[in-house]
Amino acid sequence: MIPNFTLHTKVINSKEYLFDELRKKWVIKTPEEVVRQNCWKFLHYEKRYPKSLMVIEKKITINGINKRFDLLIYNNLGNPEIIVECKAPNVKINDNVLGQILNYQNYLNASFLLISNGTESYYVKINLELKKAEYLKEIPNCDFFH
Repeated sequence: MIPNFTLHTKVINSKEYLFDELRKKWVIKTPEEVVRQNCWKFLHYEKRYPKSLMVIEKKITINGINKRFDLLIYNNLGNPEIIVECKAPNVKINDNVLGQILNYQNYLNASFLLISNGTESYYVKINLELKKAEYLKEIPNCDFFH
């Protein structure tokens, strides 16, 4: 489970927004956005990944189709290290969600995957050479890559 962090919010024209420190802008507060914010804060504050290596909601094109991943963490060499897929708490983590993040992984070749709906979280290590996946109890700390 991903812990809940403090999120700064405000209401504009009856809509609630939260401040995304990574994108440095106010975004509409949705259940999925709350999970996304808690995921990057967990990886930064508890697992020590630098904000400078994190990218939120970047567009990529896979087989001619535009996709947008939730969060990507690069390693110190600038290669994709962790792909994070966030869902709203009421969305079940299932084969469709796993298929979605594996499509991103096939394109980005990251070593780790994190899938979370805020209450359920799954951590996967990908052996890129053997093309094998292994479930982990937790995502490693950033120190693991130094």
